[in-house]
Amino acid sequence: MSKALRGKSALITGGSGGIGSACAKALLADGASVTLMGRRLEALEATRESLQADLQPGASIELACGDAMNKPDVQRALQITQSMTNSLDICIATVGAGTIKPLLLHDEDSFMAEISYNIRGTFLVLRHATPLMAANGGGSVVCISSDAAKLVFPWLPAYTTAKSGLEGLVRACAEELSRFRIRVNAVRPGLTRTEATAALFDNAETYRRFAEEKPLGRLGEPEDIAAGVRYLAGPESSWVTGQSFAIEGGNELRKAPDMSAMVEQIYGAETFAKVLAGEDPLAD
Repeated sequence: MSKALRGKSALITGGSGGIGSACAKALLADGASVTLMGRRLEALEATRESLQADLQPGASIELACGDAMNKPDVQRALQITQSMTNSLDICIATVGAGTIKPLLLHDEDSFMAEISYNIRGTFLVLRHATPLMAANGGGSVVCISSDAAKLVFPWLPAYTTAKSGLEGLVRACAEELSRFRIRVNAVRPGLTRTEATAALFDNAETYRRFAEEKPLGRLGEPEDIAAGVRYLAGPESSWVTGQSFAIEGGNELRKAPDMSAMVEQIYGAETFAKVLAGEDPLAD
């Protein structure tokens, strides 16, 4: 069978994570060579071993141990990716995370740190992949956003702000980089099973609370997200740019789940009562 990504190279930041490794599996199955970037070499090596069965003839899997928030590390990962096929064709930026934390429990440092964590790594990929992709006649960058960019999620103000900003970056760069035939898109996952979210999936009440707001009645698996990423990465989406596709079971047709009980459990009843009363829990 013809492999649509044969001869293409792809960098995946957060490559040993649940979504990152699922994206790698989808790209490898269609013939791409993939560089997995992450901070933990042992985790990257284990992920590479688990993906060997998906590796197609003539393709390869390389590792770039480094921090997606660090410019030299990102540049090195991009160079490794380009060296596999003498081109840089696809970048998947998956690094990001959110904190359940009310506005009144943030200070300026914690709030801005969460915004930076969700945008900085994607900016670095876009900024330093652009000259390499432009020299090769184009490419595709796919970013991982969140349904928090669209839905109102009480108690996640920093994360909601960060992902909304990320989608602004996607649209702005899609327009600016179109002259180089570089496409920039995103997927907008709902709550998806990963190492970081495993505890939420294992809690029956939390699972129910999230799933009841999804018309399709279940939470996400990494493969759900990877399917959308694979579409946006490949030639099938050659006329698509500046978009963010919701992959979240239909949650945006309804509303975000009520996470008040989780906030109270994390921070304590007394602190949460101050938040609800509009008092400053951080005041001396």
